[in-house]
Amino acid sequence: MKKINHITSAKRTLNIEANAVKKLSENLDHNFSKICEEILRSKGKIITIGVGKSGHIAQKISATLSSTGSPSYFIHATEALHGDMGMISKADCVLVFSHSGESKEVISLIPSLKDIGCKVFSVTGPTQSTIAKRTDINISTGVFKEACPLDLAPTSSTTAALALGDALAIALLRTLADRARLT
Repeated sequence: MKKINHITSAKRTLNIEANAVKKLSENLDHNFSKICEEILRSKGKIITIGVGKSGHIAQKISATLSSTGSPSYFIHATEALHGDMGMISKADCVLVFSHSGESKEVISLIPSLKDIGCKVFSVTGPTQSTIAKRTDINISTGVFKEACPLDLAPTSSTTAALALGDALAIALLRTLADRARLT
């Protein structure tokens, strides 16, 4: 049996994930600014939604948004389907996380979110996914390869989504801080 070099494996993973974040930074476009402006204009909260590993990322991003002064809470997509949509109002902005962009639970929520009248944004891998196409504004992480040697376990995709959420929280914080200094 071949002995695995743990440090080599760890460095490979870290390099793949670092490259995913670097690529995301290089490919970030005007949709990021559009989402920031929509959130800053809204009078409501930022609701993050996801399922599976993307749900864990959405939950962490919600916590970061709240910590940096942007009122936010997380709703698990399955719970939203079973009554928690009542927590969402027209004034809110909804930020959906789904790496595949094909999460059935999330797809089934979008018509109801549109009926509420809130803005719906998404963070996905593919820009041509169902979720990307059905939301108001989409940002692609651009991740199509995981650090997992089987390309199965969410690794690079979750790292990129987490970094993007942190970037959003800090961009909003900086804007709010600049506005406070001007008043």
